[in-house]
Amino acid sequence: MNQLKQSLAFTLKNGVEQNQTQLLIIQLLQTPNIPYAQKLFNLFPKKTVFLYNKLIQAYYSINQSHQSLTLYSQMCLNNCSPNEHSFIFLFPACATLPSLIHGQILHAHFLKSGFGLDCYALTALLDMYAKLRMLPLARQVFDEMHARNVPTWNALIAGYSRCGNMKEASELFKSMPKKNVVSWTSMISGYSQNGQFSRALDMFLRMEKERRVKPNRVTIASVLPACANLGALEIGERIEAYARENGLFEDLYVSNSVLEMYARCGKIEVAKRVFDEIGQRRNLCSWNSMIMGFSLHGKCNEALEYYDQMLYGGTTPDDVTFVGVLLACTHRGLVVTGRELFKSMAEKYHINPKLEHYGCMVDLLGRAGALQEAYHLIKSMPKKPDAVVWGALLGACSFHNNVELAEKAAQRLFQLEPWNAGNYVILSNIYASAGQWDRVAKLRKLMKGGQITKAAGFSFIEEGGAMHKFLVEDKSHPRCVEIYEIVYQISTVMKVQNKFIDSESELYELLIMEQF
Repeated sequence: MNQLKQSLAFTLKNGVEQNQTQLLIIQLLQTPNIPYAQKLFNLFPKKTVFLYNKLIQAYYSINQSHQSLTLYSQMCLNNCSPNEHSFIFLFPACATLPSLIHGQILHAHFLKSGFGLDCYALTALLDMYAKLRMLPLARQVFDEMHARNVPTWNALIAGYSRCGNMKEASELFKSMPKKNVVSWTSMISGYSQNGQFSRALDMFLRMEKERRVKPNRVTIASVLPACANLGALEIGERIEAYARENGLFEDLYVSNSVLEMYARCGKIEVAKRVFDEIGQRRNLCSWNSMIMGFSLHGKCNEALEYYDQMLYGGTTPDDVTFVGVLLACTHRGLVVTGRELFKSMAEKYHINPKLEHYGCMVDLLGRAGALQEAYHLIKSMPKKPDAVVWGALLGACSFHNNVELAEKAAQRLFQLEPWNAGNYVILSNIYASAGQWDRVAKLRKLMKGGQITKAAGFSFIEEGGAMHKFLVEDKSHPRCVEIYEIVYQISTVMKVQNKFIDSESELYELLIMEQF
């Protein structure tokens, strides 16, 4: 770098010929030292489209998109005509800006410049519209293209996935003449981010069968959250082994995903080993995964201890951290600690509580019997309470048999999710516990009239590296006869054991009676 600075000083003092100066600017951009490169560029008398493009690309790479567009404006004012490569760098810069107007102006300039048939520039344009969530415009560009490459298809699939339209993404994926790892990863990531974890995992298992396509670090970081949410531990362990064998575990996104999987699946000791292995590389996501894992699996003291360690190490909590610690307080009934943590969010860390935090606090207060305080907290919320918040209050009312507040919570829930039979069942049970059978009958009549039925429960079972879904009394599985034979055998053994335990209890009671 010092040698480059000396060369720059010599150039500024004595001047050198054009090719040497251009080479020096490129070297400065590669270092990178963009301010020095810009200074030399400003003194350059014959600015070329090549150098403009290099600087536009450099500013975009350091998230200074406005500076990229400023350079383009200067380029046009200096009568230096852009080429197709200019737009390949400018469209991504526009995608990072909140306003659509810059992109639309560039789109018009692009067409006037006569580059409307360049596949790479059109793909960059499509990707810009997709990232700005203007999917009709992105689709229009796609449909009007005479030639498309794999990145073109990938850009539109990623756009649909980002907006939650997995149906369109899936249709495009099926239509692709050729797929690469990015194509598969876009689908896996899309399903995972939109809560369709079973489909994300199925897509990954399909990808594994494609011998020509190997998962990369983004694929691994996208599929492991699906394993975590489904409890697919066996598949997750196999993916972890692949990541380690192929040097992907060193990527923090991958190692954090492995950590989260073990924490969510209840393998807390393994999660702790992964956390320790990450060591100095760990970030807020690493801490949040451990805190949430402890909280979800009843290790509330450990969750709060890790929270204190995180603060001591200088890591600032975010909204996810507070969901974890408030959940820990809820499970332990630590009302005072919970109140303090909730209060510190806004006062100390300037984090506005979200619906999840209010839901945790209502649950915490409700379980502790502070139902009125929980209700007042809901009424004081700056945003409209959702079904989770009212559901937490209804659940607390069920535990403490508070009919009055239960009715208020239930009425809100009936409006927010009229299809959810669970809310009707809980209120009915509260009425039954209070001996108000006339209201129980009225509620059941209301459910029948509204054709509200309880959704069938189902379970996921992992076996042989695959996930199997079972509904209640399900007979759709190809081996259901064998499955029910095993269930019958287990049930028979349990009944015999229960009878044996009951007999032992009766004998023990008789022996005690004889002693008196």
